[in-house]
Amino acid sequence: MSKPRIRIGIVGAGTNTRVRHIPGFRAVEGVEVVAVSNRSRESSERVAREFGIPHVIDRWEDLVKSPDVDAVMIGTWPNMHCEVTCAALAAGKHVLCEARMARDLAEARKMLAAAEAHPKLTAQIVPSPFGLEVGTKVKRLLADNFIGDLREFVVIGADDQFWDYSRPIHWRQDSNISGKNVLTLGIMHETLTRWLPEPNRVFAQSALFEIERPDPSINGYRNCSVPDSVQILTQTEKGARGIYHLSGTVLFGPGKQIHLYGSRGTIKVVFGLKEQLFAGYHSQGELKEIELAPETRESWRVEAEFIGAIRGEEPVMYTTFADAVKYMEFTEAVSQSIEKQQPVSLPLA
Repeated sequence: MSKPRIRIGIVGAGTNTRVRHIPGFRAVEGVEVVAVSNRSRESSERVAREFGIPHVIDRWEDLVKSPDVDAVMIGTWPNMHCEVTCAALAAGKHVLCEARMARDLAEARKMLAAAEAHPKLTAQIVPSPFGLEVGTKVKRLLADNFIGDLREFVVIGADDQFWDYSRPIHWRQDSNISGKNVLTLGIMHETLTRWLPEPNRVFAQSALFEIERPDPSINGYRNCSVPDSVQILTQTEKGARGIYHLSGTVLFGPGKQIHLYGSRGTIKVVFGLKEQLFAGYHSQGELKEIELAPETRESWRVEAEFIGAIRGEEPVMYTTFADAVKYMEFTEAVSQSIEKQQPVSLPLA
């Protein structure tokens, strides 16, 4: 029996949309990408030619209302996520929205309310890609009490992405576009909370080491408005302590990692081209890499999951709007702590 036909409209066809989402949709039986609306007519036509998309629509408002579109993929910058999501849901369209969910918690909550007002529509946020490969094994180790009682955890996302101040300003360095989600804070925290409970307190500090960046759009320089270095202390209800080190200005940094330290053992996950999982029990004497067979490694299937949820074949696991609001709440608390220079309790009012 053939699968029900689902027609996808694309609002914002950036790199991730072209590299992952459009090919992901095209790989699912019965799915067609039928329309695209990018920032300009020229760029929309370029994407349409590349992927054989039949319709170019100048205004995204017209795309989300089109009777020829069943679901909308939102691949814009975060400053448009809330507006496009709410309009698409109001027009009766299913929504897959690129992370970050929104610029701030208020926008994220508005998106969640819009989704809850249309419970028959599927609403999904593109998940953090980190931990998808080894996540099932990490959960199994924790469930088996491999590390014992959790004592400390460390979240690292430190590299040289923004070290070179001669490079043009990036949208992630503009708070009007990116909002309060600093560097990789949101996606790293989202990954962590698939394995651990949410923290109940944060205390954060930040720095902006390279303030001025070239801006080709004005043929001059512009100040960044997002920190390029953040350190956070957290704790959980049961007393475990956490440390976050996020930076885009460190040469030869450790990249992205998560460490879980317990009373009996340690788990360390390193995110690279291939995710690596290390574990050590108190009687072993050292950390050892756990080699996972290819068939046990989970893989990216976001577009297939979205379509499966629309068809009623499976629920959304990665990531529901409700779960995404949780990482937005965490990033909001971090922002408040930096501004107030004092600890902030979670959940926020």
